[in-house]
Amino acid sequence: MAPTIFQSSFTPKFRNPQNHLSLPTSGALTLPPIKPTIICSVFANNAETGGGDLRVIFAAGGTGGHISPAVAIADELKTRNPQTQILFIGNPKGMERTAVPSAGYEFAALATTPLTRPLFSPQNLFLLPYRLTKSLIQSWRQLHRFNPQIVVGTGGYVSFPVCFVAAALKGVKLVIQEQNSVPGIANWVLSLFADKVFVAFDLTRECFPRKDCIVVCGNPVRLSLQRQVSKVAARMHFFPRSVVEMGESDAMVVLVLGGSLGANAINIALWNLYYQMLMRRKNLFIIWQTGVEAFDEMESLVKSHSHLVLTP
Repeated sequence: MAPTIFQSSFTPKFRNPQNHLSLPTSGALTLPPIKPTIICSVFANNAETGGGDLRVIFAAGGTGGHISPAVAIADELKTRNPQTQILFIGNPKGMERTAVPSAGYEFAALATTPLTRPLFSPQNLFLLPYRLTKSLIQSWRQLHRFNPQIVVGTGGYVSFPVCFVAAALKGVKLVIQEQNSVPGIANWVLSLFADKVFVAFDLTRECFPRKDCIVVCGNPVRLSLQRQVSKVAARMHFFPRSVVEMGESDAMVVLVLGGSLGANAINIALWNLYYQMLMRRKNLFIIWQTGVEAFDEMESLVKSHSHLVLTP
């Protein structure tokens, strides 16, 4: 019997899937109320697996935006059934090479190549077919070796050959998880073969050619981020001296994230605003994540300030 895929109501462990924030003219940001959401639960028939063991392959890579949700889903599956066997497949040169083993999961490298822009470039026309064929063969071997009951793809070009071979050639159950409001090329194509596509935003539904398989559920959050840490402790960690001087109850912290590789538009926008913000609001603190590639440049441009933490 094949494993089944179903949705079930669960305590919210996902970021709010609402499409908007309420932005008041003054005071702190207010979030819409978080409602119980839907999470993806995958179970195999006990008789088939010998005690309920489940074998899952995660195909993810490129950026933390693809890797972190995959780790979060893997953590949840492991929590529900510690006997679950999990294998991550990713790029040997990507950040998943170190991030996945650090999270405690087995990692297998797959040689892949991204699409070059523009799409009809010489590299895509002449080199991509050869490299894609090589990736498909390697994916087949990994799938044959691990023999998964389900494959979970969370995006990135490395996920395409694994998920395509699993769903289109081997008939393995395929689940896609899309974190962004607009899907990438890999997830868009793979949605044609997927059993379920989990998205973070309701508007993302319109970006996929198939609507029958889509579930709006928000983005998964890793177990390591669910530890209960007070705001006081967190503020003291980043701004120990300044918070003590003004009183922690008056401090307001703004966290700026542009993804694991950073976002140039966000960095430029904040660079034009951060100093005015800090000057106007004496109780304001900013934690600014620039992305690894942009950190050196932004560090050379940004004025140091006791209320500002700049980090790659």
